[in-house]
Amino acid sequence: MSSVPVAALRALLTARLADLHARHLPVDEARLARYYRSGRGYYPPEEAGAERDTFAVCVATVRGQLIGVGDQDVPFPLQSISKVFAYALALTDHRREDVLARVGVEPSGDPFNSIEFDDRHRRPYNPMVNAGALVTTDLVRGASPERKMERILELVRAYAGDDTVDVDEQTLARELRGADLNRATAYLMRSAGMLDADVEELLALYLRQCSIRVTCAQLAVMAATLANGCVNPQTGVRTLPQRRVRDLLSVMYTCGMYDAAGEWAYDIGVPAKSGVSGGILAVVPGKLGIAVYSPGLDAEGNSVRGVSVCREISERLGLHVFASESEDQILGPAAAVADRYS
Repeated sequence: MSSVPVAALRALLTARLADLHARHLPVDEARLARYYRSGRGYYPPEEAGAERDTFAVCVATVRGQLIGVGDQDVPFPLQSISKVFAYALALTDHRREDVLARVGVEPSGDPFNSIEFDDRHRRPYNPMVNAGALVTTDLVRGASPERKMERILELVRAYAGDDTVDVDEQTLARELRGADLNRATAYLMRSAGMLDADVEELLALYLRQCSIRVTCAQLAVMAATLANGCVNPQTGVRTLPQRRVRDLLSVMYTCGMYDAAGEWAYDIGVPAKSGVSGGILAVVPGKLGIAVYSPGLDAEGNSVRGVSVCREISERLGLHVFASESEDQILGPAAAVADRYS
């Protein structure tokens, strides 16, 4: 077993993460397709400013340690990453079969904002596309939209272990002004019997959850909570009943990365969710959570740097869910080091 002091080991791991950050700072221009900002929408790379250089990588372990480099304290809206937590509440509030009756678990193969449904079952394909997220938000219980939002925000704070996490009202106002496609989707779904709620109230609630702001460091703790069986490793608070953890992570694995979900599962092989603000949350069950924030997006709407960083971490540490024990550098050959870092 290593005799390296914990402080020295932490410094070593921080240095390695800093090296990873430095190597991925030059963005892959060939994959860089666009940026997104609330109120402005998508815009080409040549119109980007300081956001081109914004970049953070954080790792949190299931033992509660957090290491980060770069712009780890810069807040950004969750956007589609919030879909994970609305789905978690739906799974908490309803029987598994009742949630499945309203929203499926099949990858759609279409962009996240596509107005396409599973016609055979008359439901959205999965909770990680906009149509499915409108359903899961509708399934959150509460006597009023305000109470539903309180519950969503309380849950996100529980995952982050931080009560300062909050909605950014400016982001919300901008999203509401540009919500025509989501509004059209919701009205179409209601006309088809997929939604019962007041569309304008539901849309406001959905966009409010998307406007919750977090930092990369907070997002890493949220990922580690998911990796720890939905028990926050820093606070010990359970955020989802144990029997529903597998359901949540399975959908993240197959549907979490927009229409690049299949490639992600094949190459990187861990449950994850991305958002157009540039965040990626990746979950290595039983081991750690990874968060990357970098606004430059690829053609599928995923962070270019985020995908590259997660791919390298997965390959180097053997984190793919189907990796052999000999490939696993956390619970395999490096287990003694992991034990020291506790």
